[in-house]
Amino acid sequence: MNRFGEMHCSIAQAVGVLGEPWTPLILRDLFLGLSRFDELAEDLGISRNLLTRRLEHLVAAGVVERRPYQDRPVRYAYGLTQAGRDVVPALFTLMAWGDRWATPPGGPPALLVHSCGERFTPVVTCPHCGGEANADTVTPVAGPGAAQGPGTMVLAAPPAREDGRRESDPVGHLIARVADGLGQVDQGQ
Repeated sequence: MNRFGEMHCSIAQAVGVLGEPWTPLILRDLFLGLSRFDELAEDLGISRNLLTRRLEHLVAAGVVERRPYQDRPVRYAYGLTQAGRDVVPALFTLMAWGDRWATPPGGPPALLVHSCGERFTPVVTCPHCGGEANADTVTPVAGPGAAQGPGTMVLAAPPAREDGRRESDPVGHLIARVADGLGQVDQGQ
């Protein structure tokens, strides 16, 4: 088991399974109000060299900003930029996954309370109909950046028809699939 699996944090548990662990944890701590290098290093239990490299990367990427708070010696505080604040809902979703599938002993270490005063579990929803957006309700289609290359090849290729040939109109194919699905729902299937 790695160190992340031992942390008492749903986000740490989730990234221990799903991805590179330090970046979301640094962003989590900045969102929680930690801003100084020493605070981040202590809370995360991360080496100072690794934290320095991660923060430099996040600053260069425009996700975190660095501001001096002391002149002698010069020390910096870190905070989320707008790009960093925009990733916070993804952290909430990652936390919800961790709470459900990899929660630490004793239950979730943090609960979320909306500005309306109610506790909630994040759910991704469609902005048009309000329905839940998940693996069963969303169909990815090619976007303007889909190209024949690594990572987008499957989206750039038109979908296969039942006879194995490629459909020339992926959007029309999607509309037909959605219409077929609605017909099945209407028929009680």
